Amino acid sequence: MSEVSLRAQTGRTVGSRESRRIRRTGQVPAVVYGTGVESLPISVNALELQKVLHTEAGANALINLEIEGGDTILTMARVIQRHPFRSEYRHIDFVTVSLDETVTAEVTIDFVGTPVGVLEGGVFSPRRTSVQIEVLITNIPSSIELDVSEIEVGGSLRIADMQEIEGVTYLEDPEGVVMSVTVPAAEIEEEPEIDEEELELLEGEEAPEGEGDEDAEAQAEGEGESEDTEESGASRRRSS
Repeated sequence: MSEVSLRAQTGRTVGSRESRRIRRTGQVPAVVYGTGVESLPISVNALELQKVLHTEAGANALINLEIEGGDTILTMARVIQRHPFRSEYRHIDFVTVSLDETVTAEVTIDFVGTPVGVLEGGVFSPRRTSVQIEVLITNIPSSIELDVSEIEVGGSLRIADMQEIEGVTYLEDPEGVVMSVTVPAAEIEEEPEIDEEELELLEGEEAPEGEGDEDAEAQAEGEGESEDTEESGASRRRSS
């Protein structure tokens, strides 16, 4: 892995107010620590830091930190704080490293090929895009390829299926799923709910058998009672 250089200024004081002031000047507050080095507050140029962390090695880049008025220290960026909304760095922790040291690194997974299952209508579903490995610091790969071309619908690949690389130890669960090809979810159209009374009106249903007759009989009985009452009243008037 190639090394990159980054200039670092010293003399900054620790605190949120000072950190805000530093950011307004185009710098990023940082700290460097590790074996043989006392914790040292520093600041680095934001644009230079952006370039350093966007090489092929990414966040695993070996950085020669050129300390203002001091030595050059080989480091790696280990704690990177970013702004939640803007593409800018808020704070960086640089840790000293040695070229003969074994380190833990997170490396991007590079999916290669188009799964057979996708060609047959399945859906490619990556479960993770990076993997934790342990490796000699000078041998950190920029990415690890994973051939997915032979995976059918319902199939998957796990950490145990990733290629063996000399000097690289995978630190993830061997049974952890990396990717799969799934069956596309069926699109089910929901039928609109229709009120039963509204449905009866739409379909022009007749009243249940017997209900109409009962209503008619009740109406006839009522009319008969009314006539009897009138006749009785007339009889009483004649009698008087």
